[in-house]
Amino acid sequence: MPVKALYPGTFDPPTNGHVDLIQRGAKIFDSLIVAILVNPVKNPLFTVEERVEMLEEVASPLGNVSVATFNGLMVDFARQQGATAVLRGIRAISDYEHEFQMALMNRRLAPEIETVFLQPAGRYSFVSSRMVKEVFSFGGDVTGLVPPNVLKRLRARINGGS
Repeated sequence: MPVKALYPGTFDPPTNGHVDLIQRGAKIFDSLIVAILVNPVKNPLFTVEERVEMLEEVASPLGNVSVATFNGLMVDFARQQGATAVLRGIRAISDYEHEFQMALMNRRLAPEIETVFLQPAGRYSFVSSRMVKEVFSFGGDVTGLVPPNVLKRLRARINGGS
């Protein structure tokens, strides 16, 4: 039976760590849905539509990856999509505690959905969207930490002020 997985997150902005997990998840699962959480409370830099576009550009070479948006409980969206697995990235021990608690709650809410943890490639293990935004906003170089299409949009957003 084909395994469909969900890779949920805010992806504001998508980083090369996200791309690494998407590419590797595409090899593991028959189908992977990159699911962008619509959460206006987080005060995102990029609109949901912009994040969809950036992730679709990144995922376009991968035939079994799609991009969608959701709000509410991730497990409800996973069920709606027919996903039986959730892909989560763990960069460091500090991520593990939060991710482990979320996985246990998700298991309680939806025992039929398994959580699979992957570590990003070592060169991206310290990269987070929050850090990329902060470093870039202070003029730091984030080349190599985000895909080229994302870097272009960061430059336009922060330097162009749109």
